[in-house]
Amino acid sequence: MPNNSSPVAEPVSPLVEPESSPVEPVETKDPTGAAEKVHAALTRSSTGSADLRELESGLDSLQSDAVRKARVDWSRVLLPVAAVVVLIIIWQFYVSLGLKRRDQVPGPMDVLEQFGTLWAEGSLQEAVWTSLQRGLLGFLISVAIATPVGLLLAQVAPLRRAFGPLISGLQVLPSVAWVPAAIIWFGLTDATVYFVVFMGAIPSIINGLISGVDQIPPQYRSVGTVLGASRLQMAVQIILPAALPGYLSGLKQGWAFSWRSLMAAEIIAVGGTIGFGLGSMLNQGRDLADMTIVMSAILLILAVGILIELLVFAPIEKRLLQRRGLLAGSTR
Repeated sequence: MPNNSSPVAEPVSPLVEPESSPVEPVETKDPTGAAEKVHAALTRSSTGSADLRELESGLDSLQSDAVRKARVDWSRVLLPVAAVVVLIIIWQFYVSLGLKRRDQVPGPMDVLEQFGTLWAEGSLQEAVWTSLQRGLLGFLISVAIATPVGLLLAQVAPLRRAFGPLISGLQVLPSVAWVPAAIIWFGLTDATVYFVVFMGAIPSIINGLISGVDQIPPQYRSVGTVLGASRLQMAVQIILPAALPGYLSGLKQGWAFSWRSLMAAEIIAVGGTIGFGLGSMLNQGRDLADMTIVMSAILLILAVGILIELLVFAPIEKRLLQRRGLLAGSTR
């Protein structure tokens, strides 16, 4: 009689677990190892007290990291303040030596007293407001002009070859050289000041944007072409966002050039319908041979430049670095 029974597979012992290939964890940048602790505790089969303690330790470490990031880094505030205090002490020490007459090198308290006088007269507020609104308005108009021009030159090779050297030449040309020509063309009006600001800021912004576009990987353009992006969409949605680091550097340099150009124009172009700005205050101190007014104007010009950097450009640059994962190695 034939044996029709099929062979029976050997039973697998329930006590023996099938071997599985280990999965390599993805390496993350976590100096405290908190994420690894949490992952290890959650993926274990046992729920013993040791695992729970490790899980709590990992969660506490993650929470402490978040608190540390949210905490204000007082060194960023205290160190610059300490540097300013040291400079004031050195300044006062030099004045105390009596190497120069007090009317030539006033002390910090003399300048502070002059600040109070200018504030009481209202000329300090007028000068700061006039120069600040001129500088910001001129810079914003420069950005509106330079951005499309920079994108066009970066995208169209013949235009870049034709106008690139000219833009670079205008960037190195001292903007104060435009003041006499602007006075002849526009007279002693605000148009003279704004023209000098434009000629100082626009070339720097254009060159910064072109430099940022040059650093974009070619794969970005290939992806945009595959997705069917038009030239305008490619420029606005792909090229410009990818070129932000270089573009931001150009904006910072453009602001610096525009602020310096503004001061040069206000110092030279005096009278007419041009208002009283910080450059005018500096020129007034020179005419009166009053070093306290001169030093007050210099310190105000310096303070405005520092505040624009700290309140406008530094937060934007920090957020940009954070979004691109480049802040870890930065000293900011």
